[in-house]
Amino acid sequence: MRLWSIHPKYLDTRGLLGLWREGLLAQKVLLGETRGYKNHPQLIRFKRTSDPILYLGTYLYYVYLEGVRRGYSFNKEKIVKYDLTLRMPVTEGQINYEFHHLLEKLKIRNPKIYAELLQVKIIEVNPIFFVIKGGMEEWEKVAFFNTQNAI
Repeated sequence: MRLWSIHPKYLDTRGLLGLWREGLLAQKVLLGETRGYKNHPQLIRFKRTSDPILYLGTYLYYVYLEGVRRGYSFNKEKIVKYDLTLRMPVTEGQINYEFHHLLEKLKIRNPKIYAELLQVKIIEVNPIFFVIKGGMEEWEKVAFFNTQNAI
């Protein structure tokens, strides 16, 4: 499960469709409607909010909007609740890590989008987030990544 902090516009079709499915799965986890993924690290930041389902729903709503922009038929009714006034912090290091991680995936999976993303100078985030200083989030599971060398 990967709930990207970067803006969903950077994802290729496979990535965006996967994010929508995984976001809906995450919502089921938070609702207690599934047995798996209960302690998945990607859910930690949502679990730490005052209303995890509302925050995740808001996150999902922005994924939904990207799907609509691309002409996909994501069903907004699957989002339990959302509030577009909500915001959450995410660190610069996390954004850099995720963008680099996506680039590595796209280098093989979609070289055209990979080449386009190499031109990105300022990485945008899912609109629920605002960027703060800091390294990778402590919940991120990686062997090693130097955010100083990331794009």
